[in-house]
Amino acid sequence: MKRILYNATILPQDVDRPVVSALVIQDDRILTAGTTTDIFAEFGNYQKQNMGGKFILPGIIDAHIHLENHGVNAQKINCETRTLEKCLQHVSARVKGSKPGEWILGHGWNQNDWHEGFGSASMLDKIAPQNPVYLTAKSLHAGWANGQALKIAGIDASTPDPENGRINHDRSGEPTGILLEDAMLLISLKIPPPTVHTLAEIIKKIQPELWNMGITGVHDFDKGSCFSALKDLHDNGELKVRVLKSIAREDLDEAISTGLRSGSGDDFLRIGSLKLFADGALGPHTAAMFKPFIDDYENYGILTMNKEKISEYGMLAANNGISLAVHAIGDRANNEVLEGFKSLRDYECKNGLKHLRHRIEHVQLLHPADAGRLSELDLIASMQPIHATSDMTMADKTWGDRCSTAYAWKTQLDHGAHLAFGSDAPVDSPNPFLGLHAAVTRQRVDDLPGKAGWYPEQCLSFGEALRAYTEAPAYAAGMEDRSGKLKPGYLADLIVLDRNPFLCHPSELVDLKPAATMVNGDWVFES
Repeated sequence: MKRILYNATILPQDVDRPVVSALVIQDDRILTAGTTTDIFAEFGNYQKQNMGGKFILPGIIDAHIHLENHGVNAQKINCETRTLEKCLQHVSARVKGSKPGEWILGHGWNQNDWHEGFGSASMLDKIAPQNPVYLTAKSLHAGWANGQALKIAGIDASTPDPENGRINHDRSGEPTGILLEDAMLLISLKIPPPTVHTLAEIIKKIQPELWNMGITGVHDFDKGSCFSALKDLHDNGELKVRVLKSIAREDLDEAISTGLRSGSGDDFLRIGSLKLFADGALGPHTAAMFKPFIDDYENYGILTMNKEKISEYGMLAANNGISLAVHAIGDRANNEVLEGFKSLRDYECKNGLKHLRHRIEHVQLLHPADAGRLSELDLIASMQPIHATSDMTMADKTWGDRCSTAYAWKTQLDHGAHLAFGSDAPVDSPNPFLGLHAAVTRQRVDDLPGKAGWYPEQCLSFGEALRAYTEAPAYAAGMEDRSGKLKPGYLADLIVLDRNPFLCHPSELVDLKPAATMVNGDWVFES
């Protein structure tokens, strides 16, 4: 199909043509961009669509999302409540409509928001005596189970902590129902998983939600079941969001044996990096720290993978053309990851291997001495601006003045690192305009912590933040030659806004909503 979008303010992200008024699209690609007069003169026989003076941007690419978890969690009990009591009320309501023995699943709690702190198995037992209950934390790094769920998993006072995990116990030595990091697997592996067909249907239903937010591509970090579901959708021509799909650690051998490489696939379903975890998260106090948490002075978090292990996995992956994406939250975890990547870069160089596009996911707290090392090692800083505004109160409480180097995306840009933004949904909303607002203002939507924002020296301009949602994720996916911009030869992925976001007051960014979204030359959403 040949068409002209005209009477618009169009941002191609092209230095040669910073703003144009017309865009020519042929099938799935941008043919050219320019002034309406020039475009009409050259392509006058093409179908014309008057955009009514609206603003057109490249499609948003979420550089870190969990499609399966986001879709499945939408069907779970909403545990993101201001009080523990309200969370229990939500669980009780679900129990009343469930059959005895049926699993009761929920997501979203954060003990830092409750004055009681963590809940307990006995609290859930009182309202669900005939059902196993399992509720995952907002961070996805902690779980809360009742007695039946613990029994099904074989967890009692004598159960040892698994490697890289922790079972919380009360003073009498009994498990409290709180499981941290890999201890969560003791429960989650006992829950009947959805079928691939069910997952495919769930992800299919997510797509319109993403289009409505202006998201045309994502980098997914769920496991192999999600890849199977995505492949089914793709094979059936139903995948209409571009996906860069990571490889789970347990699937590495299979990926190597089947010849998968970073960049394998096509422009809709493409293989990304091997996903590893170096630590836990801030919320459950499992982020690996050089110094203990202020409010938990004997706790240094959980280091789940040291530099030697990261380098070992990295060498195996690099030998087979697979890059690494390593989750790191705490300053010690980030340091271990950086040291591991230093060894890996040396290995790549000495063995004539491809200089792969490795990434660190989250980069939430860096030791000051490590601030410039992502750039030095040519690593992608995959960060989530909405985490800063969601976490700031908790971070101040647990990290104190160390927060001056936390969520420091401006620092990464100033050092020259590739900065790619995402949401980490379902940990936070996938709405990119909430992320753009957080990146520009360092404020919550209720304006806290004040006019200047939280550590305002880390604020970005709208243009810097937008590039982190468009050009940088395209680069991380190895698609910078055809994605993230509206240039000739690039894929026709774009969004239409009623207002020019460059002229909006920063506080208004949270209210922006696309009027239309195009993927691969097709309008997939129109308000």
